[in-house]
Amino acid sequence: MSWTTRFRRRQSVRQSLWLVPLLGALAGILLAWGAAEVGEDLDMPAALTFTPSTASSLLSAILGAMIGLIGFVVTVTVLLVQTSTSQFSARYMRLVYRDPLLKAVLAVLVGTFAYSFALLRRVGETESPDLGVVLVSGLVLLGILLFLIFFSRLLQRLRPAAVAASVSEIGVTAFLGLVQPTATASTSLEWHSAAAHIVESTRTGTIQAVSLDGLVGWAQQHACTLVFRHGVGDFVHPQAPLLEVRGSAPPRDAARTLEGMVALGKERTIEQDPAFAIRVMVDVANRALSAAINDPTTAVQVLDYVEDVLLVVGRNDFSGRGIFCDSGGMPRVVLPSRGWADYLELGVTEIRQYGASSIQVVRRLRALLLRLQDAVRPEHRAAVDEELARLEATVRERFGEGVDSERAMAPDKQGIGGGGHAGR
Repeated sequence: MSWTTRFRRRQSVRQSLWLVPLLGALAGILLAWGAAEVGEDLDMPAALTFTPSTASSLLSAILGAMIGLIGFVVTVTVLLVQTSTSQFSARYMRLVYRDPLLKAVLAVLVGTFAYSFALLRRVGETESPDLGVVLVSGLVLLGILLFLIFFSRLLQRLRPAAVAASVSEIGVTAFLGLVQPTATASTSLEWHSAAAHIVESTRTGTIQAVSLDGLVGWAQQHACTLVFRHGVGDFVHPQAPLLEVRGSAPPRDAARTLEGMVALGKERTIEQDPAFAIRVMVDVANRALSAAINDPTTAVQVLDYVEDVLLVVGRNDFSGRGIFCDSGGMPRVVLPSRGWADYLELGVTEIRQYGASSIQVVRRLRALLLRLQDAVRPEHRAAVDEELARLEATVRERFGEGVDSERAMAPDKQGIGGGGHAGR
């Protein structure tokens, strides 16, 4: 089984809304069988015994209640997806159906339904599975508790700031979790003049992730260097050059083996593409700044979390990034990767364009850039200075010599009304 196949299966498990509830149903059936078997050898207290008719009525009522509750959870989830798509970003929907709490709620409810149905079959004319009937009460309480927690969190996640906070946390985790290259800016790249064998893609899709350890190991084993034509997040077509094998001649099965270490999918993911997290947040801000919604305060709140991600990114060294070496320091994989200027441009350009006429947005952007100017590495400050110049030019173009031009040039971490402390 190739690395790509394993990656796809992991992604399918994480995205599936039926697998965990199915396991819950199987667990419920097994638990009902075990409770009935164990209960036959137990003498239950009189207060915890039930007549067959009472047990049958109770289990039947629970069956109906679980069906109704499952339907309500599904309906609420569909409404959340619709709201996320219309108000935030279609890219955010991917995080909705990956929610482990949603899967846990469905698993407990479906499991309780299966448990009650299986236990109902054990109710006889003269005896009832008392232990099982007692346990089902605990399952119902657990299901209701999880549902209330899920519903509460659902309402909280409908706020744009909560969406931005969730996405920024995932983006920061993805950025910090990337395998750090061992190359430096002075690493010798002698493979530039070597003959190249081009490996073409046989599939269509977006590069979601690559097996860096596997690729480095393969390149070391065959004494070559792999140079990718496309980076993570790029869309590739069949017969498009995927990578080059530079150095020694590759074996016949090289194309199949190497393609098996590159996962292609229908859309970008954040796992090895932290820029996609910034993309989602920027989309939320852009939608808030559209003429149909016209909500600059939401854009300002999103910029809070864009700044959070950019601060993490800007404090890292980008020299040698994208060059992955073996244990001896020899470059083995060269993967196109973003630099600091790319992340910064992604985070602020479109929001500056769409929010140029909003005093809130331009003031918050200035505060963001001034904060980055102080906090990022010295070699990154030139890009920040360039963005500040672009912001000033945009403000002059939109406000000119108008009455609010001076206010539009002032930094403010709250957009407007933050006071004198809001600059940095």
